Amino acid sequence: MTVVYHPSFLTPTQVHGHPECPERVAAIMAKLEELELLDDTVEPEPAPMEKVLRVHDGAYIDFLRGFGEGYMDPDTYVRPDTLDAALIAAGGALEAAEIAYNERRAVFAPLRPPGHHASSGHGGGFCYINNAAVAAAEYVERGKKVVIIDYDVHHGNGTSDIFYDTDKVLYISTHQWGIYPGSGSFEETGEGKGEGYTVNIPLPAGSGDSTFASLFDRIIAPICSEFEPGIVLVSMGGDAHYMDLLGSLALSTPGYVELLRKTMKMADAVCEGRLATLLDGGYHIGALADVAAGIVGLFDGKDVETEFNETRDTGTFGKGSIERAISAHAGRWSLGRSA
Repeated sequence: MTVVYHPSFLTPTQVHGHPECPERVAAIMAKLEELELLDDTVEPEPAPMEKVLRVHDGAYIDFLRGFGEGYMDPDTYVRPDTLDAALIAAGGALEAAEIAYNERRAVFAPLRPPGHHASSGHGGGFCYINNAAVAAAEYVERGKKVVIIDYDVHHGNGTSDIFYDTDKVLYISTHQWGIYPGSGSFEETGEGKGEGYTVNIPLPAGSGDSTFASLFDRIIAPICSEFEPGIVLVSMGGDAHYMDLLGSLALSTPGYVELLRKTMKMADAVCEGRLATLLDGGYHIGALADVAAGIVGLFDGKDVETEFNETRDTGTFGKGSIERAISAHAGRWSLGRSA
């Protein structure tokens, strides 16, 4: 199983005690090593600047380069080496996507710093360079269509903004409604050529395993099948887990593994298995490592015994949100079938 990893992913970017800490990736790598899931580790190069500039403004990159040290926003610290670390994370996304595309299989990359809150001209929310967007733009440049599925508890406002007016990138986000960054409503569906290619599924607190299984079957799978992408990218936030205190969704570790099993099966059907899973959020270190191990084991064809297995949502708690998302997109996509 290929894991794209660089020692730079352990670089401190925030202040001491911040939830977005190097221990997140250190715990993932220790767990994967313990379970003997690290047979193939690939070290990426920094993302070339010309590829970064496809999705970020040059003035914003200059701002990061010359910022020095201090807070970019109340939650996001910048250090003199932050841009270097962010470029390596973006390079990890490019490397993971390249392996997935060329070898037609699933790849996992535990990237730090995360990226999905970084828009063209600004960062924030612990993010500097939008890793998934850099990777997606590479395949658009090659004439391919790309799906980005964002399973983080927070809406990926940066990714959404970058691709809001294009029909070449389909952006699908499942997130808790009413928390940071406050975007991602049902009505945000894209504009111009991109109308209908942004699919938001904002969920109520408490939505977990059965809700995610249903929304995948009823919304994500049919839309992706109809879109016919060349590659699927997943912004994988572990913070939709019931153990994570930065949100109130209720996925269990087996729920995450089943969600990625469905995603992998869908990628097998629509793009010959080309699936790159890129770490974004996830701040309960034990649960994050548990989820990552379960997913890497899945990709490697191995059953992994997981720890955080409590199923709190057995009755499709977010059913109303699923129905509203279907209503918002039934005009463009073939939706409406019950699971």
